[in-house]
Amino acid sequence: MEIQKPKQFPELMKGKKMMYVHGFGSSAQTGTVHRIRTMFPNAEVVARDMPVHPGEAIDLLHDLCERERPDLIIGTSMGGMYTEQLYGYDRILINPAFQIADTMREHGLTGKQQFFNPREDGVQEFYVDKALVKEYRDVSEQCFSAVNDDERRRVWGLFGDQDTLVHTFDLFCEHYTQAAHFHGEHRMDDHSFLHGVVPVIRWIDDRQEGRERPIVYVGVETLMDGSCRPASSMLKALEMLIENYQVYIVCSAPTNHHRYFDEMQTWVEQFVSTPAHDHLVFTNRRDLLLGDYLVDKVPAKDFMGARLAFGSDEFKTWEEVIVYFERLGGQ
Repeated sequence: MEIQKPKQFPELMKGKKMMYVHGFGSSAQTGTVHRIRTMFPNAEVVARDMPVHPGEAIDLLHDLCERERPDLIIGTSMGGMYTEQLYGYDRILINPAFQIADTMREHGLTGKQQFFNPREDGVQEFYVDKALVKEYRDVSEQCFSAVNDDERRRVWGLFGDQDTLVHTFDLFCEHYTQAAHFHGEHRMDDHSFLHGVVPVIRWIDDRQEGRERPIVYVGVETLMDGSCRPASSMLKALEMLIENYQVYIVCSAPTNHHRYFDEMQTWVEQFVSTPAHDHLVFTNRRDLLLGDYLVDKVPAKDFMGARLAFGSDEFKTWEEVIVYFERLGGQ
């Protein structure tokens, strides 16, 4: 069986520097580093083995930041806890282990431990005793010490909806506003990284570049079949659109059906996941939306942009919509 290579995004983070901070018991040889280098071939990726002692790790990271001046820092698990403390940089925290000392105790991460990946110094194992656990607790308690409005703009928290190891979504939301779930476990794989992390990297890169993409509004009713399951080719179409456009999902806003709002948010989070974060619009006046394209079944004749009447002879399925936007080439 042929192994499919991760998708590449040569234009994203082009000419920029990305720094990755690995998790507990891992190294700079983790598969996530390879994944980032493969997906973003025109970015420079900086990754180092973290010292076992957290104080040394934080000192190393501050020194790396001063020398490398990364455009984006991505940290997972323990690395997410460290990354939160690297103030002044755009950062993505993936399943951040803010309460790592408790996590170590609850999941048997004490005593003799084996590194998951090869390390530059050749060391293959390390020992976690009570003193080291206290060191981790002391360092983790320094999190959130310099949060302000600028940091809230810079920091994203991404949380796997199947993570059984770390549960810090609520704690993150006490300090930051940009928090989203992705479909995945504690450790990333190609699928969870592609659909959960890459969209956020794209938003960050767009903001850094002052890039404004054309806006596509998609009526939520076009995304569902008769059983409220994802319509055929819907996910394929959204994935293609999100690479080139700012995509917003539009729902009606009934005044006498309050459960509808929660139902739509739950459905979109389940089937669209991270790309729908802050991209869900409730309105009964789609003709007043400002954007370039509207794909929907609900009449909105006065929409200022191009309207694609989903279900019509011209756009009967999402496959016809895909062909239409492919011909536009991102315009």
